This record gives sequence, C-alpha cells and structure tokens, in this order.
Amino acid sequence: MYPRLVFDLKKVKQNLDAVSRIVKKGNCSLMIVTKSFCADRRMAELIADHPQVDYFADSRIQNIKNYHDLPKETVLLRLPQHEEVSEVVRYADISFNSELTTIQLLNDEAVKQGKTHRIVLMIDLGDLREGIFYQNRDAIDEMVEEILKLSNIQLFGLGVNLTCYGAIIPKHDNLSILTQLAKEIREKYDLELPVVSGGNSSSLYLIEKGELPEGINNLRLGEAFILGKETAYGERIPGTNADAVTLEAQIIELKTKPSLPIGEIGMDAFGMSPVYEDRGNIKRAILAIGKQDADVDNMRPKDPDIDILGASSDHLIMDVTRAKKEYQVGDVISFTLAYGGLLKAATSNYVDRAYIKD
Repeated sequence: MYPRLVFDLKKVKQNLDAVSRIVKKGNCSLMIVTKSFCADRRMAELIADHPQVDYFADSRIQNIKNYHDLPKETVLLRLPQHEEVSEVVRYADISFNSELTTIQLLNDEAVKQGKTHRIVLMIDLGDLREGIFYQNRDAIDEMVEEILKLSNIQLFGLGVNLTCYGAIIPKHDNLSILTQLAKEIREKYDLELPVVSGGNSSSLYLIEKGELPEGINNLRLGEAFILGKETAYGERIPGTNADAVTLEAQIIELKTKPSLPIGEIGMDAFGMSPVYEDRGNIKRAILAIGKQDADVDNMRPKDPDIDILGASSDHLIMDVTRAKKEYQVGDVISFTLAYGGLLKAATSNYVDRAYIKD
C-alpha cells in the first residue's frame, strides 16, 4: 500500500555501524533514539542485535512499551508526566528528570513495584529547554540531597540537551561545565554517578575534532543514526547513507494545467494565503499523500527533475514537466526525508511500511 516508508535495513545497519564507531572512539556509551521512526519493531530488533548499542531511548513511553522486551536497557528522554509514572517505572529502566515532585512520585511507584528506578538529572547549560539552570548551584545541591533521601531512586547521572530548542551548539566550553559539575557532585556526596550524557547528534562532531570533554561518557543519537547527519552543522557523517529510509507515494492524477490558480486568491485549507510562481502550463502530478501525513518542507524527490509545488491535507501537487521519465498514473515517486519529514510520516497511521533486507 502507498504511501509508505521504505526501510533499507542494510543501509540502516551501515549507518549504525558508522556512528557507533565514532561514539566508541569517544569512549561513550550509546543511546539510540527511536522516536523518529516511531519505535518501529523491525528497526528495534535490528538495533537490539547491535553489540555497540547500550540503550534504547525515546521521548514517549508508548514507544518504549513497543520494545521493552528486547535485550537493551530503556531510557525515557522526555520528563515524565505525573499520569504516566506507573508505566515509566514499569517499562523504562532510566528516565530523565528535573522536577522533585515527579521524582518523588517515581519513588512511590517504584516502592509499589518493588524496583529501583534510575534517573538522570537534567542540567540546562543555556539552550533553555529542560533542566536546572547551571548557574543555580544551590538548587542543584538541594535537588541532589532530596533525591538521596528516596529509598527506591538511584541518581544515575547528569544530562544536558542542546540545539533542540535554543539551537545552542555543544562546545568543549559548555559541556565542560557539565563534567565539572559531575565531578563536584561525586566528591561532595560520595556518589558513583556513572553517566554524564553530553547531548544528542549535535555533539557527535566533537569526537572527530578531539574536543569532547573528558568526562562526557554518553551520547544520544537519533538523526545521526537514521539519516546520517550530525545536527550541529548538518554535515554528512562518513560511511552513512542519506536514504536508509525513503518515502514513496503514488500518482493518482496527471494533467497539464496552468501553474497559477484562476480567480481571487483567499486562504487555503490551513488558513494561509499562498503565493504561486507563474510557470505557464505545466504537467501536474497529484500524489495520494498530504499534510496530514507528510511535512512537505522536509521531503525531497529523488528524481532531480521534478518539484513539489505544494500540498493540501490529502494531496501533494508536483511539477513533472521537465522529467526525463514519462510518468503515468499509478507510478510511484520516491522521496528522501529530513528529520521532520521522517518524524511526521512515521507517526501517521495512513503511511504504510516496507522493508528491504538485502
């Protein structure tokens, strides 16, 4: 069925091999983030078989439930909601946290379930998403002291997130704040604190440059692994494939029409007032996929001679006038995806999935 995501498992494995070599070169453990492909079970099984992957990680507990039975430890990246505490303790071995009330609820639930739940305390180094602000050292110490009072919570490490909100790039200088903080907490409270998680795919470049601070011993990789790009500067990672996952959609109409709509232009289905380029009469292909399923700005046709013109909820409009191929109704067009495009398509119930094994 179309539209569909096509996972080339051989290329996925090559990407995983390439990024894991870099991470291990940096003496870090590796969390593979599964949210961009919505914790697809076939992908999870491939990841579980890889000897260099240490953890599964995801921001949604629903995704973690999909593979918690596989032989990797699981990590919830988004701070837990109070209503999901029971499932977090049941299905996630580790969770990222910054709020004491939530950590106390996790402890209460861990007592009920007879478990010790591990947490990574998030520190905000200036990207201004989650975490205790690094300059408020008193608040950090108070949090650590309160956590240590809890019977069924283990303070497993410190973590930071960069680039996702404030677009602050990981550097030796800012990540060194995290490693120094970990050192001081270990000494002050006589803690092991085994994990210092230095960020996501945007931190990977520091290893190759020899600039990852000593003491950062974990990275969380999603886009670097699945799309083969580091996310600090958007560079291709050597040995990776950009098309390990592609999106395919089928042509349902093919007609020559004007490129400019005729009549007074108002708002489109999404409340926007679109602007159109006058290309004269063009051959327009309509594909059976739309904004409900796809992020049009984050997908690119593999055929370089065709263009996306726009989309409505259920239809993608393309200009195939200059195509060397004589497209027909029923033909399938393939797209490479940026991160947002993959995330949107993988989340849609209307996008099927296929797998290439060899």
